[in-house]
Amino acid sequence: MPNAYTALWTNDLCKALAREGYAGERLTVMFGGPHQSLPSFLRAGVRPGDVIHPIRVFRKRMWVLGAMEVGRVLDYDTVGEELAMEDYLRLIHWKPLKAGCVSEVVVGPPGSPLTFDRPVPPDLLARLTYRSRRGERQIRHVVDGELRSAVSVHGIYRLAPESAAELNALIRESRTA
Repeated sequence: MPNAYTALWTNDLCKALAREGYAGERLTVMFGGPHQSLPSFLRAGVRPGDVIHPIRVFRKRMWVLGAMEVGRVLDYDTVGEELAMEDYLRLIHWKPLKAGCVSEVVVGPPGSPLTFDRPVPPDLLARLTYRSRRGERQIRHVVDGELRSAVSVHGIYRLAPESAAELNALIRESRTA
């Protein structure tokens, strides 16, 4: 069964993407690396068929920016040799996502449109749950529906199935609204 993950994007990256007109474009590429500023999808356990939800934390709220299904996770140094020209052009198009030391590229079919105006409702934020080998945990630092610190979502984390379903519903709901 596929898993779903969140991947925290910085506010600077989100501002740059909005400024450069990426809002509304369907996600097809993400980049990962060996450092905390650009974490590894492979180390997080991401596999083909899984879904990645990029998120941001801004003004004490979590925002879900979209969703993308993972087609393949490729080594950045050889990605040009492995991708068809069409996919390689998508990789170049999403170059602003590439920051810091990149070691891997996640490619997939077009995901949901990228948006910067989809906040996670406070009640969902309070019950959003991540799952690891050690068990389940809710997001820390949620007080009165506000996320007071992004430390517990910084990185790539696997969502519990119920939380993944709720984020997917939020994305579907906002696309039809």
